[in-house]
Amino acid sequence: MSGSHIPDHQPRPFVDLLVSIVAPSLILMKLSGDEHLGSVNALLLALALPLGWGLFELVKYRKKNFIAVLGMISVGLTGGIGLLELDAGYLAIKEAAIPAIIGLAVLISTQTRYPLVRTLLYNPNVLNVDKIHTALEKNNSTAEFEGRLQKASYFFAGTFLFSSIMNYVLAKWIVVSPSGTEAFNEELGRMTLLSYPVIAIPSMVMMMLIFYYLWRTIRRLTGFTLEEALAPHLAEK
Repeated sequence: MSGSHIPDHQPRPFVDLLVSIVAPSLILMKLSGDEHLGSVNALLLALALPLGWGLFELVKYRKKNFIAVLGMISVGLTGGIGLLELDAGYLAIKEAAIPAIIGLAVLISTQTRYPLVRTLLYNPNVLNVDKIHTALEKNNSTAEFEGRLQKASYFFAGTFLFSSIMNYVLAKWIVVSPSGTEAFNEELGRMTLLSYPVIAIPSMVMMMLIFYYLWRTIRRLTGFTLEEALAPHLAEK
C-alpha cells in the first residue's frame, strides 16, 4: 500500500477516553469477581482494550509515535505485574517511570537538532513555521525565539515530572492489595479512573499554557495575529 492511501488521522478524544480509561476501569471494578470474569480474565480484557486500540491506530494510520509506544509498553508492564502477581509496589514505580522517561527524553532532545517541543508544538501541522521563521529573521529575533523555545522545552519536561510524581502518589495511595486478586483489580480500575481528573487534565492545562507562552512569544517577535501564524489548513477553518 502506498503512502497516499494511508487515511488521515482524525483525533477522537472521546473515543480514546472511553477505550483507554473508562471501559477498562469499569471492567476492573465491576467484572473482577469470580461470579463474573474473574480477576485474571477481567485484567486481560481491560488491558486488551487500550493495547488493541493503540495497535489499531498504529497499523491504520502508520503513526510511529514515541509516546504512544511507551503507553503500550506501560499497559504490558501493568499486565505483567498483575498476571505474575508481583508486589504492588512495582506498579507505583512503573507508573512513575513512564512519564519520567518521557520527561528525560524531552530534556535530552533539547541538546539535539530536533527538540521534542518543536516536534509537538512548533511544527507545520499547527503553525506556519516557514512564514514565522522568515519574519523572525527579518526582525533579527531568531536567537531570542530559540531561547524561548528552549525554555518552553524545560516547562514541557516539567509537566512530565508533575505527572510522574502524581502517578506514584496515586498508585501508592490507592493500590494496596496483593496483585492477582479481585481487590487489586478494583483498585487498579479506581486508580485508572482517577488518573484522568487528577493527572491528565492538569497536565493538559499545563500543555495549553506552554503553547500560549510560545504563541505570545511569536506574536511579540513577529507581530502576527493567531490566524496569520496558524498553519494554512487550520487558518482556513
